Amino acid sequence: MPDQTLARQLAAFAAHARTTPLPAPVVTSVRQRVLDILGLCVAAHRLPTSHAALDHVAEQGGRPQAYVVGLPEAVPAAQAAFGNGVLAHSLDYDDTHLPSVLHPSAAVVPAALAAAQAAGADGAALTTAVAVGIEVTVRLGMAGYDPELNNSVFFEHGQHATSICGAMGAAVAAGMLVGLDEDGLLDVLGVTASMAAGVIEANRTGGTVKRLHCGWAAHSAVTAADLVRRGFTGPPTVLEGRFGFFTAFLRGEADHAQVTDGLGERWAVPDIFFKPYPANHFTHAAIDAGLALRAQDVPLDRIDHIELRVPAAVIRTIGQPIDTKRTPDTGYQAQFSGPYAVVAGLFGGGGLGLGLGDFTDDLARDPARRALMARVDVVADDECTKIFPYQFPAVVTVRTDDGRTWREEVLTNRGGPQRPLSDAELAMKFRDNVAGRLDPDTTDQVVAAVAGLADVTDVADLLRPLTRLRTATD
Repeated sequence: MPDQTLARQLAAFAAHARTTPLPAPVVTSVRQRVLDILGLCVAAHRLPTSHAALDHVAEQGGRPQAYVVGLPEAVPAAQAAFGNGVLAHSLDYDDTHLPSVLHPSAAVVPAALAAAQAAGADGAALTTAVAVGIEVTVRLGMAGYDPELNNSVFFEHGQHATSICGAMGAAVAAGMLVGLDEDGLLDVLGVTASMAAGVIEANRTGGTVKRLHCGWAAHSAVTAADLVRRGFTGPPTVLEGRFGFFTAFLRGEADHAQVTDGLGERWAVPDIFFKPYPANHFTHAAIDAGLALRAQDVPLDRIDHIELRVPAAVIRTIGQPIDTKRTPDTGYQAQFSGPYAVVAGLFGGGGLGLGLGDFTDDLARDPARRALMARVDVVADDECTKIFPYQFPAVVTVRTDDGRTWREEVLTNRGGPQRPLSDAELAMKFRDNVAGRLDPDTTDQVVAAVAGLADVTDVADLLRPLTRLRTATD
């Protein structure tokens, strides 16, 4: 297929997947990711930005076709995709592909759920579409990964690869579900490229706009699929063309082989990392180290100094400025603090070790935690730097005032292929995320339904139990 454009090869891959059984690990991975995203959508309802997004969705007109988590009435499919996409990414608790460091499921799953409901597609078709959409997202993300920089060129240019590549992959998923053939799937890539967006400046100086990114990507995907179904077309050279996707976003610095090598034979989907903890992924190994030291009964009241060693590239995110990272004012700031991660692990918590209840404003300002955070230094480690960004490792050394020393080395991330989360652990994460919002019977119903995703005849059945959530006053 070397004479075919890159987008044509992706479209052919997607069309072929409809009639080719998925590998069993891919099927398992997809249903796990759907459950994960649904739990995150429920959990994100606590945020003011979620209320703003859902108020926006509820006020839009049009023919109701799909459900949004937490809205009792169905809305147009594109709006449902937007609402669930905003919810899915708002807590920074969604899955991560390495080394591209993008979050594919938060755009693809909401778009696919909405398109499947609008089209009356079943769970088997949804599973295939999600798998293909995530695969396309990751491959486009990897086309923009520079191994010499150890970073994404998208990110270097101030762009959010998660929403940019996510829109493209989500559009392929949506296109599959609304019945587009290979030519239509080619067009949907061409159309969506003019909608893909995401500026990442909020990561640096603040603002909540990043929470919109996956919602807009999912909305764009469903809209593009509908427009193509009605006759819109896109350029077949949309990816590698002179004025195409790679030129526009990457200034031509793209690795085309990442898009097509092993396409349909080697799947990235099962190796995408789940997040066991609701915090920036760079902090997770530090949390693991803290939890391991807690299990060794390190005396917290005698700790004199803590050294957190991490890859050099992550210090600017979780260790600088160090005075700010030692004194987070909010739970959200604590999610991006290396000192808080270690200390929270030492204190222990809920969920899979730490849960959403361990990242509150009150705990971020807790005097006992701050006293320990004041003793944490975050420094670069050569071995960790060599491993990054294929893992986000950490080494923690604790010294007590009586001269004793503890050292914990975490070189692989929990939730990745070397240390996968089981179905039981992912169900526990889901239950932790929906606690207080869903009653136990409904929770069990959703877990069971997603476990049998391939046999679901009506995708709306997955969403209906999630449309009426309890509130703090219920």
